[in-house]
Amino acid sequence: MHVVFLIYPNVTQLDFTGPAQVLSRLPGARVDYVWKTRDPVPTDAGFSVLPTATLADIAHADILCVPGGFGCTDVMEDEEVIAWLGRIGADAGWVTSVCTGSLILGAAGLLGGYRATCHWAWHDYLSLFGAEPVRQRVVFDRNRATGGGVTAGIDFGFALMAEIAGEDHARMVQLGLEYDPGPPFDSGVPEKASHETVARLSALYAGQAGDRDARIRAVATRSKETA
Repeated sequence: MHVVFLIYPNVTQLDFTGPAQVLSRLPGARVDYVWKTRDPVPTDAGFSVLPTATLADIAHADILCVPGGFGCTDVMEDEEVIAWLGRIGADAGWVTSVCTGSLILGAAGLLGGYRATCHWAWHDYLSLFGAEPVRQRVVFDRNRATGGGVTAGIDFGFALMAEIAGEDHARMVQLGLEYDPGPPFDSGVPEKASHETVARLSALYAGQAGDRDARIRAVATRSKETA
């Protein structure tokens, strides 16, 4: 069971380290973290991770997973990475993502006609790539599995594990990892957070967005033209 995570500069580390911790406990699992080179890849948390393989090293994946992060727009514009994702995703057993990784899958033409989810602040972009946006923490549609923002990657990992190895195995791994979340605040999604909190964070995101909207729409247009 070859599990392949694409990593890239300014990836959100929990988007892939969360599900990787879970999926590494699939029976017979072998996990690779892939980028263009084996040089350290900086995450958006201020530390770097070492790839275990390069794009050129990987020709097939049983599970392909694309995490999100502030660097996702750069990846969506990277023709080399998008072409690689298209090749690997074409025959992968599972094509998956966490957070804004679903937009990268969309840019690679891998979500057209599929139900999918994403981080709430980026959710509406999914339709630009022919996906059907669904407001759920984890969404399955045939061999596509997508998780919401950041911490949803852990739930995504367990849900996918249950599909592949059965619920009994997933429950055992959950116990081994002592995954029993008890957040101190019930503020993890816009529907539960206060209006003030949502407004403050939305304003922060807007200030950081720059030309992101125009870039994503341009990628979506190109992907439709080349489909």
